[in-house]
Amino acid sequence: MLGLFGTLNLSARSMQVQQAGIEVAGHNMANVNNPAYARQRVSIQTSSPIHTEHGWEGTGADVARITQIRDVLLDYQIANEAAFTGSLEAQQQALQYAQADLGQQIDRGASGAEGTAAAAGTGKQHGIGDSISALFNQFQSLSLQPSSETERDLVLTKATELADRFQQTDKRLDDLRKSLNSSVSTDVDQVNGILADLAKLNRQIGDAEAMGDSTANDIRDTRQGKLEELAKLVKFDAVEGNSGAVNITIGGVPVIEGTSVTEKLEAYDAGGKTMVRGAASGTPLDITGGRLNGTIEARDGAVQTLRDDLSKLATSLIGEVNRVHRNGFGKDGTTGLDFFQGTSAADMRVNQTLLDDPTKLQASDAPGAAGNNKIAMALGQLQNAPITALGTQTFAQKYSQVVAGVGNALSSVNEQITDQGVVSNMLQQQRDSVSAVSLDEEMTDLVKFQKAYQASARLVNVINEMLDTVVNMIH
Repeated sequence: MLGLFGTLNLSARSMQVQQAGIEVAGHNMANVNNPAYARQRVSIQTSSPIHTEHGWEGTGADVARITQIRDVLLDYQIANEAAFTGSLEAQQQALQYAQADLGQQIDRGASGAEGTAAAAGTGKQHGIGDSISALFNQFQSLSLQPSSETERDLVLTKATELADRFQQTDKRLDDLRKSLNSSVSTDVDQVNGILADLAKLNRQIGDAEAMGDSTANDIRDTRQGKLEELAKLVKFDAVEGNSGAVNITIGGVPVIEGTSVTEKLEAYDAGGKTMVRGAASGTPLDITGGRLNGTIEARDGAVQTLRDDLSKLATSLIGEVNRVHRNGFGKDGTTGLDFFQGTSAADMRVNQTLLDDPTKLQASDAPGAAGNNKIAMALGQLQNAPITALGTQTFAQKYSQVVAGVGNALSSVNEQITDQGVVSNMLQQQRDSVSAVSLDEEMTDLVKFQKAYQASARLVNVINEMLDTVVNMIH
């Protein structure tokens, strides 16, 4: 039999078990708002029994271990979806900036508060599309008064406004490209910082778990949070080794093996585009997910296409207007002048010779005929002419297509983000149902362990009284 002292030891161990349960419940409640935390449970097992003349007799209970309630498959899926979400969000942000770069400018026809109020009240705005229409309309107006100095000045003013808007938009898109390049470099630095943290956590987990058969639950929670943080930046593959360390591969290149960072990421310039490679190996990495992927995809995809299309539009407009204008004659007999200079949106500008002397604007198709309007009419008719280089679209139609392309790309990304949010929320809810802390459940456990602790303490008192009785019998 256990005897009085054996039963006293049983009671003391029982109190220790219930105390461990209270401590774990308290730890869970303290981390109820920690998104990386997975709830823990005390695994209680029966102590080894002893054989007596009456048979096997129990000796109470012991704490086997403190286990973590976590679904590894859900963790993997959430990290994988985080990489996809990170890519979409980066694309969304870049496309929003690109759309803003095409944004219409507030009408500044009125000044100060009056102009602001007028714009707010009428919603009147000007952009490239409006400026294209304004220029060709002014050509048509010039054809009605080909000898008018005022009409010539207005044509050159509208042309300058259009050229300026092409240049400004191209510059903003180039600034956006540079900003996205900078974002890639910043994200690469963040990835390297997280990789260093993960290698350190691998080491801490290995050291902690080498002390016995217990699991370093809290450190593993921290590591899981870091893995999900990394997934938002870049997609990776992770495999846990026998020592508990997570080995990580990015773009087919091992970056963490055990407790060491075997390869850091490096941002490098590839013809004006910041790309990613292994710092030591120099191997370009195939980034397939995360914010890095989304930034690169948007920069080299929709944003670059937008800039190329605008430049193509400007090039065609320059060429067509110059082709017609070159064959005309100015009021002073000047001929053969180009109306625009430059070759693209980046350098498009009105011929300075015309700005210096508007009489040289070639509106006539014959010399010495100031009232002749044939060239001015031909220039105005370009507004509705199908341009072969633009796929037989007019200038306005091409610009509308360019704007619609950005809008459609952004709309598609927005829809994907909405759908992705549903998937991510569903997975998070599934994980919460497994791993999240429930205050109601913890409070129930707390009361349960408290009552068991009190009962065990009561048993200690009973055994103490029995021992007193035995001692007094001896006296």
